Amino acid sequence: MIMADSKRMSTFATSKGKKFFSEFNRFVLVVISLVVCFVTSEAAGKRSSGPDGFYTPNPMLWADVPDPDVIRVGDTYYMVSTTMHLMPGAPIMRSRDLKNWETVSYVFDRLTDSPKYDLREGTAYGRGQWATSLKYHNGRFYALLAPNEAGPMGNTYIYTAERAEGPWTLLSRMRHFHDCSLFFDDDDRVYVVYGTGEMMELKQDLSDVIEGSHHQLFKREADETGILEGSRMLKYKGRYYLLMISQVWGVPGRHRREVCYRSDNIRGPYEKHVILESDFGGFPYVGQGTIVDSEYGDWYAIIFQDRGGVGRVPTLMPCRWIDGWPLLGDEEGRVPDRMRVVKTGEPERHIVCSDDFSGAKLGLHWQWNHNPVDAAWSLTERPGWLRLKTSRVVPNLFLAPNTLTQRMEGPQCCGVVKMDLSKMKDGDCAGFSAFNSDAGVLCVKKEGRRWVLSFSEQSVKLTQREKAVERVDEHVVRQVALNSPMVWLRIDADFNVGRDIASFHYSLDGESWEQLGSDYKLRFDWQRFFMGSKFALFNYATKRLGGSVDFDFFEYSPLNS
Repeated sequence: MIMADSKRMSTFATSKGKKFFSEFNRFVLVVISLVVCFVTSEAAGKRSSGPDGFYTPNPMLWADVPDPDVIRVGDTYYMVSTTMHLMPGAPIMRSRDLKNWETVSYVFDRLTDSPKYDLREGTAYGRGQWATSLKYHNGRFYALLAPNEAGPMGNTYIYTAERAEGPWTLLSRMRHFHDCSLFFDDDDRVYVVYGTGEMMELKQDLSDVIEGSHHQLFKREADETGILEGSRMLKYKGRYYLLMISQVWGVPGRHRREVCYRSDNIRGPYEKHVILESDFGGFPYVGQGTIVDSEYGDWYAIIFQDRGGVGRVPTLMPCRWIDGWPLLGDEEGRVPDRMRVVKTGEPERHIVCSDDFSGAKLGLHWQWNHNPVDAAWSLTERPGWLRLKTSRVVPNLFLAPNTLTQRMEGPQCCGVVKMDLSKMKDGDCAGFSAFNSDAGVLCVKKEGRRWVLSFSEQSVKLTQREKAVERVDEHVVRQVALNSPMVWLRIDADFNVGRDIASFHYSLDGESWEQLGSDYKLRFDWQRFFMGSKFALFNYATKRLGGSVDFDFFEYSPLNS
């Protein structure tokens, strides 16, 4: 535009003016060229080496997706996370751009080592599946996990599948390995790295360990007096790299961080480097995760961060190889506010979803609290509705089978359910909860011939060893009588910095809403559930069996304030 205007002006000028404008045009061209080169250079320094990209904000997923392990197969990324006492377990999520993730399978449907997984003779709250290692080797996927349990219940599982989408089959079980990483070396020897730098070699068929193969990779440094775990082992340009989370409490200036041990030999000696020490977004310092490359040669890190009531969320950041170390974060070593990722043309995908219950199978975005009682729920008895039947007389929600959950998300989110209460029996309790060890609960209780809706604050106390429910402290904030068997329930949650609150509402027509009680504080307690808050649909009996409740839909709305 500047050049065009200059030409037009020069036709009305003197020859001296023409020369001036000719020189001016050349000057403008030089300036524009320099600017273009500078901008191009700057952009090249911040973009991936692949196709066009776009920016996505951090965290990568503002939801409870802790202990991530991420691999790439071709142009597709796969991620596994910890879901402990929720079933099915070990969710496998898939993405092509590191922004849009969807759940495509679970490694197992249920755990059966103990009646605790069925909410009998104790519970598995905060136990179950932890920190799974995901690998792809010679055309097969492998998932190695060890329940956080004592004795045989804690024995390690190794599952395998031809496709990440499943089906997964159990390959073997062996001794417990805490926070472990499965590793296939270039010579096809197989190892598991676990604990604080311990390693054992596995048999070629992964059926068991090779006895006598235990090796300590390094000696814990004097300043590492806290946790040093969360192993993720990989090999890059002939070197072995072990990523771990390090956290020491009570030392001024010492924060949670990610450290890396490297060696030219898998057995050592290893040297150590701090590769990330950064807080982010007003929340605590991040730590524990892995690194992964793109098909275009870029490297990324996925490291989780504690974010209070919503749980532990994965953040995405660059991984820069400098002097042979994978340094995480931006050029200042910080978690960036946003990340540029490759544009693939894929539609938006999510791990938390609405559901009208019209499918033949329950969606993969749902998980049961502990093992479900399969005979006590149905999508076919009333097509288009989810039916939850009472299957056991229990005293409280924390012992109720078939509580169905989905994650909550930040920064804000809203969940709505519509319920038909007409088949409830006297003493039945059904409703919608922000479920955790401290739970906000919208509950309809059948009292004789009437339905009474209440909002209550409930807190469970568990025994240390068996995680048995010792007691439930319940404070009923408000209750109202319902005159119709149809009711809509809504939970709004706010996980912005300093918030972690939820509000609870009901409606008799789905349009006019009334809040029950005041805002409720959502809490994360690692000593009990060790999990972020979940939307939960429930129905249980306190007197006798035979009742059921139908859910027409679950409507989910993320609110990105």
